[in-house]
Amino acid sequence: MALYSLKMRAEKIAQEREHVSGAEKILPEDALPAYMAALLARALHHAKGKADFVNFKVEAVAPEDVEHLDALPISTVEVETAEEGRRVILQALESLGLKNGEAILAKFSETYGMRGAMLLDADTLERLEPDAVRGLRATYMDDERAAKRPSDCKNHFAEAVVLATKVVHAPHIVAEICVSDDPDYVAGYVAASSLGYRRITKLKAMGSPDGGRIFLYRGPREGVADCIRYLEKQCVLVRGVPDSPTGNSQRKGMGEMLKERLAVKKARHLCREMHEIASAQAAHVMVGGVEKLLLASNNYLGLIDHPRLKRAAQEAVERYGCGSGGSRLTTGTLPLHTKLEAELAAFKGTEAALLFDTGYMANVGILSALGQEGVVFFSDALNHASIIDGCRLSRAKTIIYSHNDMRDLEEKLAACTPCRGVIVSDAVFSMDGDIADLPRILQLARKYHVWSMVDEAHSTGVIGETGRGISEHFHLQEKPDVLMGTLSKALASEGGYVCGSRLLIDYLQNTARSFIFSTSQSPANLAAASEALHLLQEEPDRVARLQENVRVFCAALADGGVEAESETAIVPLIVGEERLAMKVAKELERQGVLVSAIRYPTVAKGSARLRVALSAAHTKEELRSAAARICATLGSFRLS
Repeated sequence: MALYSLKMRAEKIAQEREHVSGAEKILPEDALPAYMAALLARALHHAKGKADFVNFKVEAVAPEDVEHLDALPISTVEVETAEEGRRVILQALESLGLKNGEAILAKFSETYGMRGAMLLDADTLERLEPDAVRGLRATYMDDERAAKRPSDCKNHFAEAVVLATKVVHAPHIVAEICVSDDPDYVAGYVAASSLGYRRITKLKAMGSPDGGRIFLYRGPREGVADCIRYLEKQCVLVRGVPDSPTGNSQRKGMGEMLKERLAVKKARHLCREMHEIASAQAAHVMVGGVEKLLLASNNYLGLIDHPRLKRAAQEAVERYGCGSGGSRLTTGTLPLHTKLEAELAAFKGTEAALLFDTGYMANVGILSALGQEGVVFFSDALNHASIIDGCRLSRAKTIIYSHNDMRDLEEKLAACTPCRGVIVSDAVFSMDGDIADLPRILQLARKYHVWSMVDEAHSTGVIGETGRGISEHFHLQEKPDVLMGTLSKALASEGGYVCGSRLLIDYLQNTARSFIFSTSQSPANLAAASEALHLLQEEPDRVARLQENVRVFCAALADGGVEAESETAIVPLIVGEERLAMKVAKELERQGVLVSAIRYPTVAKGSARLRVALSAAHTKEELRSAAARICATLGSFRLS
């Protein structure tokens, strides 16, 4: 069957032959009239305005000269801003071994007035196209199904996939980058053989006519002519071109989906990294062979490497071995479990206590067990993820009240009265460092005949005169109905617990799935936590030192012009943008101060922060020095 190449170009002559529209088709003879009519109609009714010059060129093509290619695999990266889209391109180029992505993208402004693409040496950034004004035109290509669909004469997405597929098959081309010059089309892509066609949903503002293409060449100069010949002369038909970005979504595997989601996180500066700390989490730690001041650990009382804790753990291993050997309700209850539970109950002033493997598992187990059908949880908007997940895994209805807003809480309690309800709140909020209004929570619980539950992960050992937590902080004899806590922060071990009435503990022991179906804690963890609890009670001055350190650090920040206020070991320094928070944290680490950059979804978008966590083991001098460095670094980045 005879084939023909059809090219259409539409321009405004009065404005220096401004390009309006163009198209490339490879068609059988009988399809030519329908396509020419459709393309002409488009040229006369275009977003850029009506064309006053339309040129059609028709050439015969020998079928044996046509190369058939499979369409590149398609993936889409959803971004919210053009800047995020730009970062996706930079990461893609880096994955191809191109470290000069910023310099490559800087060349894009030179493409805006060109009808063709820029052929750019990927390493030297030398322009290789013969006509730098016109640019290089990749032509003679089409979707092999095009002849059957003249009504769809201009499908931006399908055309882009066809073009990208041809371009990356050209000799010595390593990648193509494209931003559409259509004002109504803000997406673009980066394409390479190893990447496929990676569509990026936003690379410019709606209505912007700016756009262009860069073909990245990496090869010998004598190969440039072959590359250009292929791009300009080789006829190509592409198989399997989807009609839309979701057109071949069913062919995507799990791996491709995970790549896309990671690419989005990287573009938004939301990917997490691990710091390998090669020493005990004292005030100073070794990271990458370099000593750094640690302002990011939950080791609030500095007990992690205390000799008494290490000795207790060693003795427990010598006596009981390394593991517990089973769940608590089979063979996994040791005398160490029973002893620590009794000590925790006495410390918190409750009838009984129950241990869980982690604080996360404690919250999930407690809430999913309490949250039977007909129960309502009233949960603070800034509660920890473990509380959120526990509520979700239950059968209870969950009502969110505004953070620490007792008026909003009461309105929502009143609207649900009477109900079997539980008010659930962090005691100290892990990202903001503020303290729940426990006196008012308890008053409302009594008034509306509901229970109260408080997560004391960041309050035990931190607030209260002797570190007993939130009830001591407010000088209350009354306790919440459910007191949850962890052993992994001030108590320097690992695990979670709940303290409360005998009825509550018996119920959870028989219904909390994360308790029933988990192998119990190891002897070393239990013995270390028990010894830490003894030390806390014997040496309450550790709590006083921690509280004094908080005051010293906040005062030093204020002296440097950074507002900070906290009554707990957590001092948040709001930065705002995720990328800026990461930059500040990395610069501080370079200066020897290790601070966590906290970003969405841990905190709300646009409220990224440095989360400083203090310890009783820090000296006042090093805290003042660290505060000065933080103030100087924040100041320099905000000014730049």
